[in-house]
Amino acid sequence: MTDFDRYAANYEATLSQALAVSGENTEYFARGRIAYLKACLDRLSVPVKSVLDFGCGIGSGTRLLAEILGAVDVLGVDVSARSIAHARQANPHARFMTLADYVPACEFDLAFCNGVFHHIPPTERLSAVGVVLRSLRPGGLFAFWENNPWNPGTRYVMARLEFDRDAVMLAAPQARRLLSDGRFNIVQTDFFFVFPRLLRFLRRHESRLSRWPLGAQYQVLCEKPR
Repeated sequence: MTDFDRYAANYEATLSQALAVSGENTEYFARGRIAYLKACLDRLSVPVKSVLDFGCGIGSGTRLLAEILGAVDVLGVDVSARSIAHARQANPHARFMTLADYVPACEFDLAFCNGVFHHIPPTERLSAVGVVLRSLRPGGLFAFWENNPWNPGTRYVMARLEFDRDAVMLAAPQARRLLSDGRFNIVQTDFFFVFPRLLRFLRRHESRLSRWPLGAQYQVLCEKPR
């Protein structure tokens, strides 16, 4: 597993540099993921007041979960103590803690993760899913975002990132199987971020393509049994 303590100080700049090939920056993708999740929650008529940001890194997405979803309680957890320190400094009004200090308590309406599981060794992934399961109340949702290995642009960007050199990517069918094995019920799978900025005039059609494995990332939305 990558030691993200080494990258905490320059993580955002390094990722933005790699993503520049798409014509967009990290903020575009972070907002896009959570805005898409918000649309899914609205269609399902699911209110969300509390959110666990699992693998929050330096906390860039944690504040957006509160802002876009309107959650009143958001907790970011991560294995990297240095990343958590950066997250606290940048977001003094948010809650953060290391995964080592976190105790799941079946309390959250929603768990969110992005690009976390390709850094977790395959033999440890089911255990990580179990932590998320125990964090959610019955009926709580898990928004599992990962990079799509079938997208050549995704592979190109990841090849440029030193902290992705150890990545073991998982395709959407593998993710669904992992989540099902972890006792989650699959709600839907969507692919997103199909068009780079150069073709942004086509982005209004992305919702029609969400079932096709074309996007740079995918979301598996699943539910803890009631």
